[in-house]
Amino acid sequence: MAERARRPRRPREEREARPARARKPPRPKAPSRRSEGTGGAFGMTGTRRAALFAMVLCALALSIAVPLRTYLSQRDELRDVGAEQQKLRETVAALEKRKSELQDPAYVEIEARKRLHWVRPGETPYIVQLPGDEGRNTETERPSGKQAAEGSWYEELWESVTHK
Repeated sequence: MAERARRPRRPREEREARPARARKPPRPKAPSRRSEGTGGAFGMTGTRRAALFAMVLCALALSIAVPLRTYLSQRDELRDVGAEQQKLRETVAALEKRKSELQDPAYVEIEARKRLHWVRPGETPYIVQLPGDEGRNTETERPSGKQAAEGSWYEELWESVTHK
């Protein structure tokens, strides 16, 4: 077939004018898969097509797996960071509220009285014991009977260090 494509075709009269002995006998056709109908697309058998399809499918799966795994891990990390950021925003809001409360001198006085059991000069300190408080040790919670020092705490500390 390839030879025919290379040679120019002769006119029909010349071909028929050749003597019979000069003509070549027709070749018997070799059995081909294409003529039998089992070759399918691109002359491939079903097994070969299935193998090729499996290879293409594996190549696609491998080329998609790494970016998909990266996408999923980054999405999870982004969700975690967003939750952490929300917690930090709530913490900042609570600290801002606490800061504004501590700017109020009345609130600071209330906290000092409640936590440190401070009293103003001339006031009598007392602790109310409720019926459920039998197990509490009130001696450790009771404020000392001493008057508050005139200086601040750091002056007292300095005095105790220098006047051993």
